[in-house]
Amino acid sequence: MNLIRLGAVTKREVQRFFRIPVQTLISPWISALLYILVFGVVIGSRIDFLENIDYIDFVFPGILMLQLIGGAYGQSAFSLFFHRWTKTIEEMLASPLSYSEIIAGYVIGATARAIAVSAGVYVIALLFTDATPTNIPLFFFYVLLVAVLFALIGLLIGLWAEKMEQLNMLQTFIITPLIYVGGVFNSIDMLPLNIHWLVKLNPFFYMIDGIRYSMIGYSESNLALGTIGLCAATIILFAIVVTLFRKGWKLRP
Repeated sequence: MNLIRLGAVTKREVQRFFRIPVQTLISPWISALLYILVFGVVIGSRIDFLENIDYIDFVFPGILMLQLIGGAYGQSAFSLFFHRWTKTIEEMLASPLSYSEIIAGYVIGATARAIAVSAGVYVIALLFTDATPTNIPLFFFYVLLVAVLFALIGLLIGLWAEKMEQLNMLQTFIITPLIYVGGVFNSIDMLPLNIHWLVKLNPFFYMIDGIRYSMIGYSESNLALGTIGLCAATIILFAIVVTLFRKGWKLRP
């Protein structure tokens, strides 16, 4: 791993999302603001929720996670697809860059965008609630883990997609629905008992619950099980991405 070469790839990825801030930063900030206003302030003020926990404090970690995932996934998926489409990826493969340096550059760039989006969402939330995490190290751990995980997922979709429309399929039909039913706006106790097992099969439930615990100290899942599962998934995805790059799957003519 050459830090100079890695820095060059990372710098290009970071510059890419800063060149279009309206799309990559301002748009998710506005979206998060609307979620906070509608679900946290307007509706939340009329909901008698959990004891000692305001509804806006409960839903904010899920809203933060939603924008975090979108930022990481969108950056890596669209960037890799664009480089495949313009054939610039072939120049990268022919350069002294190693596969690990290329992948790490994409992942770090996607993580940087996810953190920038999350920081803006967090600042917005401070206008309406006390969003200070109760466990700061655990909070940053979950933010980084989820950002890296979905940056890798974005690379897989960026490799697989043949059309621009296909990049949005995963987020539209899988990621967003699973996030919404993963406990963003409701506690699992508000659901019928006979579907609790179904919610616990949703990986997004553990992501949202983990970051919620780090922020307000409230959890509804097995945090150790969720953390181990997320770490294992990240390692497996990284191995898959490296293998596909080495084989040149959809990267070389």
